[in-house]
Amino acid sequence: MLGHTIRSLRKARRWVSSKNLTSRVGVERAAARESVDCMVIGAGAVGIAVARELALKGREVVVVESASTFGTGTSSRNSEVIHAGIYYPRNSLKAVFCVRGRELLYQYCSEHEVPHKQIGKLIVATRSSEVPKLNDLMIRGIENGVDGLRMLEGFEATEMEPELQCVKALFSPVSGIVDSHSLMLSLVWISPPMWVQGEAENHGATFCYNTTVIGGHIEGNRICLHISESKDLENWDGKFPLHPEVILMPKLVVNSAGLSAPALAKRFDGLNSIVIPAAQYARGCYFVLSKMKAPFKHLIYPMPEDGGLGVHVTLDLDGQIKFGPDVEWIKNMDDILSFLNKFDYSVCAKRAERFYPEIRKYYPNLKDDSLEPGYAGIRPKLSGAQQSASDFVIQGEDIHGVPGLVNLFGIESPGLTSSMAIAEHIVARYLR
Repeated sequence: MLGHTIRSLRKARRWVSSKNLTSRVGVERAAARESVDCMVIGAGAVGIAVARELALKGREVVVVESASTFGTGTSSRNSEVIHAGIYYPRNSLKAVFCVRGRELLYQYCSEHEVPHKQIGKLIVATRSSEVPKLNDLMIRGIENGVDGLRMLEGFEATEMEPELQCVKALFSPVSGIVDSHSLMLSLVWISPPMWVQGEAENHGATFCYNTTVIGGHIEGNRICLHISESKDLENWDGKFPLHPEVILMPKLVVNSAGLSAPALAKRFDGLNSIVIPAAQYARGCYFVLSKMKAPFKHLIYPMPEDGGLGVHVTLDLDGQIKFGPDVEWIKNMDDILSFLNKFDYSVCAKRAERFYPEIRKYYPNLKDDSLEPGYAGIRPKLSGAQQSASDFVIQGEDIHGVPGLVNLFGIESPGLTSSMAIAEHIVARYLR
């Protein structure tokens, strides 16, 4: 199938075959080689946004995704919140890209009829000892350029949300929710009202699914990427080295592999491993409210906790209430399993026992047995338990010395909100 894909791409994109290139080892010599213009590894929200931005600049783009379709990892297993940009240190990449990305995202969703809603968020202090931290969040949000922030007394917050219990709340009117699948669908495939090809494909991007980048090497001043069909990895027993079917040589490649981005970068022979941060995986579960009428109209967030933003309230566009995520640290994930997104996404019903006391701090009327297992997601973090939160990491040649390679590490929340701003930044800074 991969050979057919490559042949189809050569015909469709008029790829230029490389000639007389000296292979480093026999297996590389045996693999077909192709030169490509731009390549994106990973078809999550950020990868799709990058592909779209490159395509809009007139570049030919190939997106390689190990799964059978787009957005099967972190991009589809999150709170689907459009963040304002409150939590992140001033001038950090998270702060800058979240604020800019929010503006771009609202504009795109409005223009392309992507389901979304600006419902606002309340960050709540449930005891007086949390009020100083809440004040700090307001100051930080203002410094980051978040408009409309307002500190509310407990009774004012209760007037907005009668089921809410708190002593103070920070109201963010620009926060919202988005249908992440519809967003990615619009960017990739189809876009109303004409139901034509989506933004990326319509401007020359090609998506290759069931295809995995298993490694690469530096040859001269160019990176060569080793490509295999995902089914070959599924059947791999680990006894023999993985053999690439195709070696692609892009002028620009963006490693937007999400959860597996650091593991993949470590498999780029010739890339200094010192610049590659250690991956930390934080698993989080969500529970759905059942047997009760939806108690809230706004997003409700407690004070941030170690590894996340706390077990918060989010709504989907149909008004369904979800609580989550919690934090469970995962260790020792195998590279190949991470390439194939073979994480444990099951939700144990007994885990709800930990949710009830946390939720009742701000929603005391939560009834017993009203939480049902929803879904789980994994956050690609760069900081572990009891460590300060890390910023996004975007590495270009100035950091690692490899022309044409851009690594994206630790693109966790607010990655969905920031996706278009990250794409804008990459094209502005690294496209030649």
